[in-house]
Amino acid sequence: MSENQRQILIVGGVAAGMKTASRLRRLDPEAKITVIERGHYLSYGACALPYVLAGEIGELDEVRRTTNGTLRDETFFARVKGVEVLTRCEALRIDRENRRLEVRFLDDDRRQTLSYDALVLATGSSPLIPPLPGTELDGVLALKKVEDAAAIAELVRPEARAVIVGGGLIGLEMAEALRARHMEVRLLEMQPQVLSGILDADLAEQVHRTLRQNGVELHLGEALKGIEEKDGRVGRVITTSGSYPADLVILALGVKPNVELAREAGLKIGVSGAIAVNERMQTSDPAIYAAGDCVESRHQLNGTPLYLPLGSTANKQGRVVADNLGGIDSAFSGVLGTLLVKVFGLNVGRTGLSKEAAEKAGFEPVSILAPSPDRVHSMPSARPILTRLTVDRKSRRLLGAQIVGPGETAKRIDVVATALSLDATLDQLAEFDLGYAPPYSAAMDPLHQAANALRNKLDGLADSLSPLQLKQRLDAGEKILLLDVRSPDEYAEVRIPGATLLPLGQLRSKIAELPKDRLIVPFCKISLRGYEATRILLAAGFDQVAYLEGGILGWPWELERGVVEVKAPTAA
Repeated sequence: MSENQRQILIVGGVAAGMKTASRLRRLDPEAKITVIERGHYLSYGACALPYVLAGEIGELDEVRRTTNGTLRDETFFARVKGVEVLTRCEALRIDRENRRLEVRFLDDDRRQTLSYDALVLATGSSPLIPPLPGTELDGVLALKKVEDAAAIAELVRPEARAVIVGGGLIGLEMAEALRARHMEVRLLEMQPQVLSGILDADLAEQVHRTLRQNGVELHLGEALKGIEEKDGRVGRVITTSGSYPADLVILALGVKPNVELAREAGLKIGVSGAIAVNERMQTSDPAIYAAGDCVESRHQLNGTPLYLPLGSTANKQGRVVADNLGGIDSAFSGVLGTLLVKVFGLNVGRTGLSKEAAEKAGFEPVSILAPSPDRVHSMPSARPILTRLTVDRKSRRLLGAQIVGPGETAKRIDVVATALSLDATLDQLAEFDLGYAPPYSAAMDPLHQAANALRNKLDGLADSLSPLQLKQRLDAGEKILLLDVRSPDEYAEVRIPGATLLPLGQLRSKIAELPKDRLIVPFCKISLRGYEATRILLAAGFDQVAYLEGGILGWPWELERGVVEVKAPTAA
């Protein structure tokens, strides 16, 4: 080692840490790069672990292989990357003044002090374990590391009883994984919906319905109180509403950033509880960088600091760290909260701000829910999706999207995320030159259709109600005429309880029979005819009209089925 060779220490050898090391080596062939990793395994894709447990990925080692099948271990990084990796090695203390890091080798308790010119903290996160009785029992596990997946795999067997605590991304993915292995699955969520803070309540209802249809026993608004032992291991889960037998308990309550090393060194911790960094990923000490699940990010739309640990973010941040250490001035622009999750046959995505979050951020948000097939409807492979767009009323700037359905959602979420990054407006989205071919999309993509529906709303052509807004008003006892403008055959097959049938083709001839003293809510299967009915009613002098966004397809609550007597609308 030459006297002038730079010493780069990286604490953490999974996503952000190994991305930093690999990128930096390509930029700086001479630097001595050393990675300190507390665990056994390096550079693995933790997000793929539920799919290993489901049997979709053949074996556990696949999550730490390269695309050509090479195992990413210490030998791989030494030979291919020229990076020294010390596994089973724990970082104990940072001496910022002398730029030294004290470490301990866990297998023999040997200690060593390493010098650095630059230090990178990629210490990651740890699962949240509630301080409740029984969480230490055998059979109670979280899923964060390869070792966790291996331990869970030992307990997976047909007809065994699993309780999953938490309805976030990991909780939903594990529910599907364990059902795929023919286990009985209960999912507990203390909030009134799954994916709280990710999806609006009415779209979350679509997820609830899918979970139940696939055999998951869903317990909403029910919190964990403790876990009871039986024969030396987990036996029963106790909640605020009952108790349930369990052979396996998965704690999927989220994660917390590992900031102890940074805090003890006097580095600034952000308001979210994660390490504060600038755009170059530097901490409050310019010689120390941080990236990945241990750091605080900034939301691109409102500048608010937030903690949102994702493997995609960790890799981007690791590249920014490497660039700056390698002499390239690079900045991390922040996050949009872009998330994707598959729940059995339902594809769920979101990006940007919800209407509620946008209001808190000072915007004047307007949203719409628009259903459509994900490709030309006559294609046998066509599947529906529900798209909710949110924009700022005054500027018409895009603020966010939530898309749910069995059809293709990911590419639409990515389009909106790109548009958000470029400060695009609703009108620009409506004109995006997106690809068209029947196997992939209709001539007017679902994003075009949603954008145009929202333009109509903003331009005053028609008012509308989301499914949740309508349900809340109905539950409050408001006198509303639900006007189903589909055909009698469609109405007989399935309908919203309490709705009155008046096919669109008969609306003009029977319009005088409709009341003007109450809100009329027209709808159809997807509410295209509902929108047309709204325009007809407005032209006829009705001033209390708002169509149901999403129509039957977007209504996630109970529907009636089978032949029913058709009653004529009445003005009484």
